[in-house]
Amino acid sequence: MSIKVKFFARMRDEAGIGDGEVDFKEGISTAEVWTTLVKNTDFPESVMIAVNMEYVSGEVELKDGDEVAFFPPVTGG
Repeated sequence: MSIKVKFFARMRDEAGIGDGEVDFKEGISTAEVWTTLVKNTDFPESVMIAVNMEYVSGEVELKDGDEVAFFPPVTGG
C-alpha cells in the first residue's frame, strides 16, 4: 500500500529525508512508519502526528492512500 509521508521542521532533520510516497505493508502504524524510515532513531514520544490532515494521538493504523505527517512539539510563550 502507498502512504504519503511528510516531515516538518526538526523532524525533517532527524529523518534525514524529505517528503515522499512510500510503499508499506498493510496495517502499518504511524510509529512503524517512523521506525522504518528513520534508522537509528527511536520514535520520539513528544512528536505530533497528523493523518490525512487531522491530528491523532498514539499509534494509528494506516490505510492505502493515507498521508501521515510528523511535527516537532510546539511551544510558546
